Amino acid sequence: MSKNSKGLGRGIDALFQDFSTLEEVDVKKEEVRALPLTDLRPNPYQPRKTFDEEALNELAKSIAQSGVFQPIIVRKSAVKGYEIIAGERRFRASKLAGKETVPAIVREFDEEAMMQIAVLENLQREDLGALEEAEAYDMLMKNLKLTQAELSERLGKSRPYIANYLRLLTLPKLVKDLVQNESLSMGQARTLLGLKNRKQMLSLANRAVKENLTVRQLEQMVNQLNDNKAATKKSTKEKEKKPYYIRESEDRLMDKFGTSVSIQEKSGKGKIEIEYLSEKDLTRILDILDIQFDEK
Repeated sequence: MSKNSKGLGRGIDALFQDFSTLEEVDVKKEEVRALPLTDLRPNPYQPRKTFDEEALNELAKSIAQSGVFQPIIVRKSAVKGYEIIAGERRFRASKLAGKETVPAIVREFDEEAMMQIAVLENLQREDLGALEEAEAYDMLMKNLKLTQAELSERLGKSRPYIANYLRLLTLPKLVKDLVQNESLSMGQARTLLGLKNRKQMLSLANRAVKENLTVRQLEQMVNQLNDNKAATKKSTKEKEKKPYYIRESEDRLMDKFGTSVSIQEKSGKGKIEIEYLSEKDLTRILDILDIQFDEK
């Protein structure tokens, strides 16, 4: 697996040294078994709640015609049957294809390894939504009794990066549902967290979805509700003077970074200003840009 995916860096080896070779099979030492699908169940620590139905159906058609080429990896359950360590998509697609068994390799893993694998597999493949990623970090911290600093060290992510995702868990449930189904973006959700009156969050979130508001527009509304009308009026006036493509570029950058972004242009040249609210917020933005500094 690429060490660059999701910016996990060297943290993968520190967390689970054999993760990169998890699905490699040693035919001389390991037996591939045809296990009944009814004897299998997903990893109980699987953070991903939704699967791409179209992709699953395509995989199911392939399996129906050619079978499963790569065995899934399982462990024997302490209760009954087996728990899937890697290969849940193949398991689900095999069921859709009407198969009764799936090729599998049985290995021994403890509870801690199961948690770590479930999270890392999805983070590496970028399969998690923003809320699912936040819940995955929270699950690891609670079950492995880790602090934010310890988790960030293991994952090779900055502490502010972890903290910003965990903040999503403080949103009202109905707002979190909008993030989960991707009606609200990470940038929009972070903007809503700046609202002083939590009772206004749901109505503003619904308005953001209904009117397809950009992060900038949502930020202006949050400022208005937080009684920052003067600053909002000035920001709106400056925005109206800018060309459409500049305003559109600012909106896209704001959605990416979850903070205010200003583009100043003159004679085809210009500069981009990205606002940060603290040193931690700056670290978060640098992490998004995948900028790292050598430790001295």
